[in-house]
This record gives sequence, C-alpha cells and structure tokens, in this order.
Amino acid sequence: MGEERYGEFVLVRRHGHVAELVLDRPKAMNAVSTEMARSLAAACTALGADRDARVVVLTSSSERAFCVGADLKERNSFSDADLLRQRPVARGAYTGVLELPVPVIAAVHGFALGGGFELALACDLIVADATAVVGLPEVSVGVIPGGGGTQLLPRRVGAARAAELIFTARRLEAPEAAALGLVDQLTEVGQDREEALALAARIAKNSPVGLRSAKRALRLGQGLDLRAGLEVEDAAWRATAFSGDRAEGVAAFNEKRAPEWPGE
Repeated sequence: MGEERYGEFVLVRRHGHVAELVLDRPKAMNAVSTEMARSLAAACTALGADRDARVVVLTSSSERAFCVGADLKERNSFSDADLLRQRPVARGAYTGVLELPVPVIAAVHGFALGGGFELALACDLIVADATAVVGLPEVSVGVIPGGGGTQLLPRRVGAARAAELIFTARRLEAPEAAALGLVDQLTEVGQDREEALALAARIAKNSPVGLRSAKRALRLGQGLDLRAGLEVEDAAWRATAFSGDRAEGVAAFNEKRAPEWPGE
C-alpha cells in the first residue's frame, strides 16, 4: 500500500486500484484552510490523470469529524480582498472532487457540516456511520453554501427538501440523514471507512473504461430532458463499445474467466 502526501493536510493511499484520498488535518477536524484546499485540488488533478485509479474513497483521519467545512478561524482574519482572492482556491477543492472522472465514495463519521458536507455531496455515494451529523448551516453565519451545496443537495433530495434544510441551517443525525437520502448507506460506529473501501473494491473489479463512461453519462445527463439524456448516454456507449475493455469483457465472459482489463 503506497502513500503520497499533498502538502501538510492531504494524503493519498493506494489499495490496488482503489485510491484513498485522506483529509488529514485532525487537530482542526479537517477545517478547510487555503492551504488544504490547494492541496486537495492538486491531489484530485493527479488522481484524475491516473489511469490506475479506478475508484476514489474520500476519508478522514479525524476521529471526531469527516470535515467541519471552511476554516472560519482563518477567515476571521480576512479582509474582503483576502476572501475574494481565496474564492477560486476554495472552489478548486470542491470542483476537484466533483470532477473526478471515476466513481467516488465518501466515508463519513462525526461532523460533516457546511463545506465538509459539500465535499461528501460532490462524491457519487456517501457511506456514513451512526455518529454522522450532516448539514449545511451557512446561512446561520451569514453566508450561503458555496461549495456546490445549493446545486448538489436538491439533486439528491429535491428542491423543497433542500430549501428547508438550507434555510433552517439544521443538522441531521445519521438515521434522519439516511431516511431523507442525504447519505446512501449507514454502518455501525467506526465502520464507515472499511465499508466504503469494501464497496470501492467491488466497483474496481469492473471495466475502468465502463466506469468512467457510466459516470460521465450519469453526470452529464442530470437535468436534461429524456431525449437529450439519451444522446448523452449514446455518446458514452460509443466511447465504450469499441474499447479494449469491451473486447476483453466479452472474451472473458465467453471463456468463463475473470477479465484482465486493459483500461483503454
């Protein structure tokens, strides 16, 4: 299992074809500082270009939290000009996770609030343990969700439910979060990382080309009418159907063996 560090606060661990992207600022419960945001964006750029990474799992080294969002202590010292300069750096972290071309799973425990929950929402699937507390409380401190929350949450739970959660700034504990669809899978306490890595390993057995194309079709098709969405799907199918992975998948099926994906 190899490791690679991006700055002081972000770590990538390798588990075969699964890359574990670790938020590693435990003393601050992974509050996203300017430095951490820049490092997270850099790690995502590297992972997006890595053809050996078939699935990414976003985890936390903090026992108490997945991520508590923006570093408000840092921001308390900002002038308006500082805040404006930081904005593209902060956006780069959230869009870095959102635009990863492979399936991404968040492993959530403890607090996932504000920008922390937005990082989870940027993932395709969210696995949470029984200690998870999620929410978008930004309006309670005079801002709005700015890491994708106003767009990603309604895509999960619908416009009215997202409006209620954002306008009230309330926090949801794990059972309610699961019941409303804010998280996809609940685990026992302390099992979120293990369950997410196990799920990632199952996904990683499949065609790398197929996984990337399926994710692209799912993401690009959101919000389109059915006819336009089917055109997106057709383009993704064409990108996959004539690949080496497709040829290997059909051959392996007929030869009753496990495929050895060329990944192209």
